[in-house]
Amino acid sequence: MTKSGPIIVIEDDIDDQEILDEVFKKLAYKNEIVFFDDGEGAFKYLCQPDITPFLILSDINMPKLGGLELRKMIQADHELRIKSIPFIFFTTTANKTFVLEAYYNSVQGFFQKPNTLEELEHRIKLIIEYWKESISPNRLED
Repeated sequence: MTKSGPIIVIEDDIDDQEILDEVFKKLAYKNEIVFFDDGEGAFKYLCQPDITPFLILSDINMPKLGGLELRKMIQADHELRIKSIPFIFFTTTANKTFVLEAYYNSVQGFFQKPNTLEELEHRIKLIIEYWKESISPNRLED
């Protein structure tokens, strides 16, 4: 994980993308924010060897390739797995089945989208600040 790398947001709802874009601009993180509307496009992007994102925020229910399927593909790909990219679900749907399956597939966080802009800003800031402070295996020196 590189803390200056892009933040990948995988969200199929264009309104949610626009709101998240506004929140990231207001919070003024220096990371590039890269949006995808499904997991398929995100996976192709992530597979580029010169791309090392800071973290991934993903919805669960999306067309083509959903968030859970994307997580499984990342876990199965050796090159992506060793990049140690935090994968966080950020979704409207937070039922027990989704949460259990997410953690079974080694997700690093599961958050339900809040109802207000103020709560959304707080939640995004909480997630980003946590991962900015976290140490990951690929950031340690031998």
